[in-house]
Amino acid sequence: MPNTNENDETQLKAPLLEDIRKSTELVEREDEDNPRLSSRVWVETKKLWRIVGPAIFSRMTSYTMFVITQAFAGHLGDLELAAMSIASNVIVGFDFGLLLGMASALETLCGQAYGAKKYYMLGIYLQRSWIVLTACCVALLPLFFYATPILKAVGQPDDVAELSGTVALVFIPLHFSFAMTFPLQRFLQSQLKNSVTAYVNLVAFVVHVLMSYLLVYRLGLGLVATAFTLNISWWITVLGLFIYVVGGGCPQSWTGFSTHAFCGLWDFLKLSASSGVMLCLENWYYRILIVMTGNLKNATIAVDALSVCMNINGWEMMIPLSFFAGTGVRVANELGAGNGKGAKFATIVSVCESMVIGLIFWLLIMAFHNEIALIFTSSPPVLEAVSHLSLLLAFTILLNSVQPILSGVAVGSGWQSNVAYINLGCYYLVGVPLGGIWAGMIFGGTAVQTLILAIITIRCDWENEAAKATMHVNKWSDSRNTA
Repeated sequence: MPNTNENDETQLKAPLLEDIRKSTELVEREDEDNPRLSSRVWVETKKLWRIVGPAIFSRMTSYTMFVITQAFAGHLGDLELAAMSIASNVIVGFDFGLLLGMASALETLCGQAYGAKKYYMLGIYLQRSWIVLTACCVALLPLFFYATPILKAVGQPDDVAELSGTVALVFIPLHFSFAMTFPLQRFLQSQLKNSVTAYVNLVAFVVHVLMSYLLVYRLGLGLVATAFTLNISWWITVLGLFIYVVGGGCPQSWTGFSTHAFCGLWDFLKLSASSGVMLCLENWYYRILIVMTGNLKNATIAVDALSVCMNINGWEMMIPLSFFAGTGVRVANELGAGNGKGAKFATIVSVCESMVIGLIFWLLIMAFHNEIALIFTSSPPVLEAVSHLSLLLAFTILLNSVQPILSGVAVGSGWQSNVAYINLGCYYLVGVPLGGIWAGMIFGGTAVQTLILAIITIRCDWENEAAKATMHVNKWSDSRNTA
């Protein structure tokens, strides 16, 4: 005969165990919906570095090609280094900053469209960007043809201006490569295909090193041949990325060439121009610094020293610029998907991680200030001048570990036109009057700009930004004829 007490106890335990099981499943679901902060940071870090990691490599190799070219020129002589520095940092630099900024319109449009799963629009945006940037390249050609008289007019020594003008003419093919490369990079970046860009840049980098060694050291062809190697290397990058995109690497986002790319160009041009002005105002300030040094005593040494510092800063700047790209894509993707909280969290993680890297480089510059210029030159006066500028260089790098990330938030959110006015005021209405060729830029331009962007970002209503992004995506992709 069964025990009645045991049966009653079993009947009581069964519902109790079922309740415990359901409670446990509920807690597990809540944990999945609201993971711990460390888990959220790790997940966001993996998403961010999927973009940032290959972007750092790609940007480093691209920039290093310029650095290698200047290093080869520097070992030809101080005049050759000054001429190459002016041609690449000022003439190409002015052009580079504008075109890079204009291409960043794709980070907003492609990033938000990708987040909203409107994939077909990415290929249309890419073609529109090619059209707009190529037209801009044609409009900028006088800068290259008349480089020598322009440089003389702003106070550069005659010998430096004339040799810089010759190098600038050699750089015209490089100039047009930007109109193709920058949109392709952002098109792929918005789809998290940065690894393709990294592989192509690696090939171009290897070719560049080998050609530089062959033409300069083995054949002794001089400064013009040194400059010409950049043309070939950058067009290898264009060819590699182009073949990947049109050859089937992006089947959802590239559906072939379309006449729709010519529709809505005016609206696209306005956004591209806002993006270009936003980034180039800051970029141009650095170039103006180098031009201003041409009016100083011992101008060749001054130009060489500042150019070396700008190259080191530019080299390290590839890291925060990669965070700029990663932040722009992450913010745009989250806003396009209607997730304002996700965009806010991506911003916080990106700023913190970039700041840590900036602190590491700040310490390295402070520790090795006497040796950092040896890669570019063995001239004792230039080495001494660079050592004196190292403190400013270190603080520039530290500030630049934050500012580009906040600019990336602006690009991802579509705030380019507002930030363009901020950059204009900070660098040219605050930085220049403060005085000092470099100190005015750091403590006036970059510091004030960073503070303003930080305040805007902190006060941002992210849910409202997500709603606006959804509206914009729908507006720009209602049909292929609108834009």
